[in-house]
Amino acid sequence: MTPFTADQIRGNWATLLLPIQADDAIDFGLLGEEIEHFIAARMNGIYSNGTAGEFHTQTEAEFDRVNALLAAKCERAAMPFQIGASHTSAQIARERVRRAKTLRPVAFQVTLPDWFPPALPEVIAFLETMAAEAAPIPLIVYNPPHAKRRLTPEEWASVADAVPGVIGMKVAGGDDAWYAAMAPLLARLSVFIPGHTLPEGLARGARGAYSNVACLSPAGARRWYDLCLTDLPAARALGERISAFWLGNISPLIRRDGLSPMAADKTAAVAGGWLPELTTRVRWPYRSVAADTAVRIGIIARAELPELF
Repeated sequence: MTPFTADQIRGNWATLLLPIQADDAIDFGLLGEEIEHFIAARMNGIYSNGTAGEFHTQTEAEFDRVNALLAAKCERAAMPFQIGASHTSAQIARERVRRAKTLRPVAFQVTLPDWFPPALPEVIAFLETMAAEAAPIPLIVYNPPHAKRRLTPEEWASVADAVPGVIGMKVAGGDDAWYAAMAPLLARLSVFIPGHTLPEGLARGARGAYSNVACLSPAGARRWYDLCLTDLPAARALGERISAFWLGNISPLIRRDGLSPMAADKTAAVAGGWLPELTTRVRWPYRSVAADTAVRIGIIARAELPELF
């Protein structure tokens, strides 16, 4: 595919969840069905190897196979796709970009080296090298709340000035002060925020979401994004209920129960029921959510958010 610009990376993108079998192996058949469902749901794009894709658990052979499958299906359907080339090792992340570049994603997602927090000059040195390896394919920097080095708006400005190959970010967003500080960058970088904060983020200059709401209902998340563009007050009203549902049912899995973000996202997908064979199982050594919990959350979701189903 032709590499995207910052302005082209917008909307609700679906994260590729990793279907895990009882023996801890990846179910590649079900993974293919998942990609086809996202295509049928008309997502704005699909990306691999975010947190929900459990990139940190994959061997290099698995990484290659996951992304070859994604690329083949998306190329046939003309569906934009991004490849997550993240790894705690900068050297392995660089090798992932080198190998996956032949698959021609519209962008690569990368995280910062994470064993020891890099100083800003080290952040820039890492991204300069990764951008050069990926060129002409651009980079999206995934900087989640649990990253050891979370960039400030001032540091994002330094990255944008030093590394033109970085065209976007996946971040937690922030309050009015954060958006005000980010304002000079919003025309230069594609800012993506959590799916359940979509209307307010779009109204303040964000471009879209690598969407946790799409875990619950891919087609519903896409319809909600379209509503944000055509009827923002109605989208905000729905968004208030989505946020309340998320904070009341999904977030507690992490904050109260101490489970991982990938366990929470996969539970949302099982609750949504759009991929019937998917289970809540995540890869060893992380804990999975009980199946009956996902069923209970699914019942609540349909009662509180019928528009998504």
